[in-house]
Amino acid sequence: MYAELYELPEGLLDLTAGKLHAMLGGPSLIHLQGRREAPLFVSVLMHGNEDVGWEAVRHLLKKYQPGGGEQELPRSLSLFIGNTSAAEVNMRRLAGQPDYNRVWPGSELPPTAEHAMMESIVDTMAHKGVFASVDVHNNTGLNPHYACVNVVRTESLHLAAMFSRTVVYFTRPKGVQSMAMTELCPAVTLECGKVGQMHGVDHASEFLDACLHLAQHPTHAISPHDIDLFHTVAIVKIPPEVSFGFGCKNYDLCLLDDLEVLNFREIPAGTSFGRVGKPDGIPLDVKNEANHDVATRYFAVAHGELLTRTPVMPSMLTRNEAVIRQDCLCYLMERYDLHLEDAGENL
Repeated sequence: MYAELYELPEGLLDLTAGKLHAMLGGPSLIHLQGRREAPLFVSVLMHGNEDVGWEAVRHLLKKYQPGGGEQELPRSLSLFIGNTSAAEVNMRRLAGQPDYNRVWPGSELPPTAEHAMMESIVDTMAHKGVFASVDVHNNTGLNPHYACVNVVRTESLHLAAMFSRTVVYFTRPKGVQSMAMTELCPAVTLECGKVGQMHGVDHASEFLDACLHLAQHPTHAISPHDIDLFHTVAIVKIPPEVSFGFGCKNYDLCLLDDLEVLNFREIPAGTSFGRVGKPDGIPLDVKNEANHDVATRYFAVAHGELLTRTPVMPSMLTRNEAVIRQDCLCYLMERYDLHLEDAGENL
């Protein structure tokens, strides 16, 4: 199912993500002893084509004793290296595989061996008294670096704000790592920009290092001046039967070439996403947190153009058509700052 190790295999930190499968043979959970006992849990390569987490860990561990450095690890670290077989071919996931970040406890997908693996990992970390959890990802579109939380809770918000003042609260999709781990400890997902950008690697590495040095989580309320909190209100997908492209003709949906520039911009009603080739309805699948169809709340078609119906902020818009098919076109968000006063509650 997965390998469980108690030291770094020799030479592991010298390997890029695409070479890990040859050494590890599959998903691996590696426990490294540090000065403070309660471990920081870090997951990388939940998506095989997003290597920022692994690159950040490689960079970080080389200065500490488990990676050949001189310094003692300030806190124990449990590192989960996920979809190595997809990383070997630089794909999000292989054909026939589930998405590794949709099969953690709480998933709505039919059970698989991967579900059992993630449940076992959560049980292991619960037994170890996990201190905090960080899941590290890249984006495919033009997005700022930001952190995600699944509860509006003081400790998780402080952890997120250590990475970025831009924080996104979401409760869908289900089955993500951070949602499962937030039942045990403060948990965040990091979105670190596009693959190959060294700034993302450096930023993630610095954040993980700061987490290792935390003695405890702050319990005081986070200041509204230190955070911009957004709430994901809908997931936008393109149905499989709808053909689409960018700056194109002769498709059911012809999206604007530069659509991804709208990410993290508060756009007004009437903003165009592109042209619609057929007059029969909105060619999108838009679901809210309750999994209800809300396409007509957020979009309309007028004179052959796909328009927003309400002010909203998109995130994760991308031109990568494979990612759009495997995941989604984008998420829609609204400002949530007024709920910071409820941060002691699990909303």
